[in-house]
Amino acid sequence: MAEDIRYLTPPDIELKKEKYCRCRKNRIKYIDYKDADFLLKFVNEQGKILPRRITGTSLKYQRKVSQAVKRARHLALMPFIGDMLK
Repeated sequence: MAEDIRYLTPPDIELKKEKYCRCRKNRIKYIDYKDADFLLKFVNEQGKILPRRITGTSLKYQRKVSQAVKRARHLALMPFIGDMLK
């Protein structure tokens, strides 16, 4: 009986997306702190900077991104704390 189990749709098997560095893929050399729309991709809804393991950004660009986010916050281009930022 156990062999006759059939599904109308096959069960979802989670396929992990391969992480990649957006900066290297798009050949970005300088991360501009004035471009708040681009920096919002590296920040969660609460305004915290997302880690490398989630975004897939390389170490070199993660340092540049975090520095740019901090500069944008200091100049009030981005909020320090955001309720439902996105």
